[in-house]
Amino acid sequence: MPVENRGALKGLRVVEMGTLIAGPFCGQLLGDMGAEVIKVEPPEMGDAMRQWGRGDHSVWWEVVSRNKKAVSIDLRQKGGQDLARKLIGTADIVIENFRPGTIEGWGLGPDVLMADNPGLIIVRVSGYGQTGPYASRAGFGGIGEAMGGWRYINGDPDRPPSRMGISIGDSLAASYACMGALAALHHREKTGQGQIVDSALYESVLQVMESLIPEYVVSGFIRERSGSALPGIAPSNVYTCKDGEFLIGANQNTIFARLCQAMQRPDLATDPRYSTHIERGKRQAELDQIINDWTATQTMEDLEALMLEYAVPAGKMFRAPEMLSDPHFAAREAIVDIESERFGPIKMQNAFPKMSLTPGSVRTPAPAEIGQHNDEIYGGLLGLSTGEIEQLRADKVI
Repeated sequence: MPVENRGALKGLRVVEMGTLIAGPFCGQLLGDMGAEVIKVEPPEMGDAMRQWGRGDHSVWWEVVSRNKKAVSIDLRQKGGQDLARKLIGTADIVIENFRPGTIEGWGLGPDVLMADNPGLIIVRVSGYGQTGPYASRAGFGGIGEAMGGWRYINGDPDRPPSRMGISIGDSLAASYACMGALAALHHREKTGQGQIVDSALYESVLQVMESLIPEYVVSGFIRERSGSALPGIAPSNVYTCKDGEFLIGANQNTIFARLCQAMQRPDLATDPRYSTHIERGKRQAELDQIINDWTATQTMEDLEALMLEYAVPAGKMFRAPEMLSDPHFAAREAIVDIESERFGPIKMQNAFPKMSLTPGSVRTPAPAEIGQHNDEIYGGLLGLSTGEIEQLRADKVI
């Protein structure tokens, strides 16, 4: 059955000209919240995301392109640029994540688009931002993670910097781009004015680097790689059980005392070497070893039961199989069933965050074909005749 659109952004139109991750993930977030998202792809080739992913099949496209309609436009042709300008003229938001200067070269710069549509919000995602000496450089998410400080502190101290298993730089840039678009919408509601949202990969990473900059400025401290532990925050680590690994976070005094009770070692909570946050931080490695010696005698099931009994924040390492079988994921509908046009029934993460009155939703699967909605959008929305659409196809504009 079709899913009703009750999202807060219902009635807004987004034209997404982005490729791969950062631009399209911003479009996914807006679409999940109810916006109509029209995805622009180059004819024949399409977005490379159609081929990205792991495993035997490329299913990432199914997630990042849900709730979207697909049209094809060759933006390098004058006819394609004119068509894109007409389409963007009907939009509330346009998203692009090309290298700065690219859309200007196509005659689709903000001055042109906002002259046609003064209330337009233009979301621009790039490696280094639209200004500054690095603006014209090519930039991917990993480069932004390095410049923003993430990569240097990620990994084990005796090894080179490592990356996360996900494209966190791109996802952060997309999330901040979405946040900026929503703020711009609020401003437009009051003034009628559109504006440009400039989301740089490296600055998006910088935003989540906590106190890294002031720690250096005030005390000369430079954060280093610390593996699975956060220096000075103890105990908070992954510990070994008989049958797997388990995360325990008991670095607050009262919680640490409860952990000690669970371990049947109440003496640790009053021992001057471990009784305060500062002292535990000084002896982090030895405290982790004490805890690990104890957890190694437990099964994960028994350890989880103890942590629940003593109200200690803790949990197993979840993979996809554990998520799909977990009752909490099920109760909150964190994972949703979708009927993919290419793969049939599949599961993926649901829309988020949850909203009480205007919930987001996954309403339509990702378009299986490049230009799948050309006739609907160009004929219905823009009012082009069948002959005009066929001529655009003949000219390879769409």
